[in-house]
Order: sequence, then C-alpha cells, then structure tokens
Amino acid sequence: MKAVILAAGKGTRMRELTNELPKPMLPVHGRPILEHILEGLLGAGIREVCIITGWRAEVIESHFGDGSRFGARIVYARQVVQDGTGKAPEYAKDFLGGDDFLLTYGDILVKPETYRQMVARWQEQPFSGLLTVTEGEDVTKGGLNFFDDQFNLTRLVEKPSPAQLEELRATGWLKPGQPVWYNAGIYLFRPQVFEFTARLQKSPRGEYELTDAIIAMIAAGQTIAGLKIAGRWVDVRDPEVLASLQA
Repeated sequence: MKAVILAAGKGTRMRELTNELPKPMLPVHGRPILEHILEGLLGAGIREVCIITGWRAEVIESHFGDGSRFGARIVYARQVVQDGTGKAPEYAKDFLGGDDFLLTYGDILVKPETYRQMVARWQEQPFSGLLTVTEGEDVTKGGLNFFDDQFNLTRLVEKPSPAQLEELRATGWLKPGQPVWYNAGIYLFRPQVFEFTARLQKSPRGEYELTDAIIAMIAAGQTIAGLKIAGRWVDVRDPEVLASLQA
C-alpha cells in the first residue's frame, strides 16, 4: 500500500496566510498539516508517499526531502495546471505502478487510527475503492453519499442543491432521523481507478472531479466500501478553522 497526498492548491480562502506557504504547510500545534498526515500514514504501515505539489512546491519539497528523516520514502509530482481533483492523482501513476493506494487531500486532519481503520476495512474483501464519510457537515459544500446494508456505496451526489435535497427527500433517499453522510475526502483505490479518471469530462465548474470517476465506477458495477470516520475530522478550509485547531 502506497499513499498519494494532493497538496498542489494555493488555498485562496486562507487569504494572506498562503501568500508564501501552500495551505498544507500551515502549522497546527507547531507542525505543518502535512506532517500530521504523514505521521498517521506511517502509523498505518504506509511508508511510500507521493506528494502532488503545485503552489509554492519548493516549500513542501525542501521541508520533507526524500522522507528519510521521517522514516518514509517521499517522491513528488508537480501539478502545473490546477484543473481539478479528478486528474491530480494521475500524476502519481508511475510511482504507484500496480499498487493499491490511499489518497487524501493535504488539508484534511483525522486521528492517526483512522488510516489503520481504513486499511483494516480494505482487507475485508477485494473492493475497488473505499470512501470515508462523516456526519454533521453541510452536504451542499461537498458530496452526499448513500450506502447499502453492507455499508458499500450505492449513490453519490456531488454538492446537491436545495432543490436536489428536496427531491431526495421526496423520493425516499433521505429519510428523517437517518444519518446524512458527507464525503470526508480520504480514499483507498486500486490502480483501475485510472481507467475511470482517464474518461472524465470537465464538470460545470470547469474541473475534472474525482467524484465523477467514483460515480462512474458505481455505474460499472465496481464495489466501493464506505467507512465512517470515528472522532476528529477537520477540513482546514479557512483561517477560522485553522485558529480553532491551535487551542
């Protein structure tokens, strides 16, 4: 098992904080967000990591180097054009070879044991992918997910509008009192995911969306496992969230 961390974006919502630093290098308790992620990956036995860099790439690359001082092997791939999360993982294809991999955004913080739980769930059966979810988030800002009784993914609706949510209630997909599962942005995949990212078309936002590839995988009969994240899950999306983590 290898890992790919998406860390190419500037993080414009961080305003002046990312003028000199890429968002994944902003400090939480004195260490970059990326360092916390790497620590969790190492705890799950994942020691080969590719970081997809872009904005201020040299800051990340100079800090982590080849990864040896962290007990890891780290390589880098530059995403020159910021055209969405659907194409970003493809920059790591040569690094991955035929290996399964964990994919995470470089601004998502979870408890270290989350990565171990993902690997354990992955080993239950030969899934094509695994998607993590959390509760209590505004699904209009992310992905809304539905699962069967084995907690395998049956449907994904990306950034549903209020009208779409009303339709989902009317058709029985959203039921009162049941959890609303928000896409937590950490995945496991087999290399076959690239068959689906290769066929992506740009979304109405003008980007290639990873969730569109996952939707296509479900349509093709691929089994995508779900995993509820227990405990902390933080999308370090803006200065206010970052400040709250320093307490």
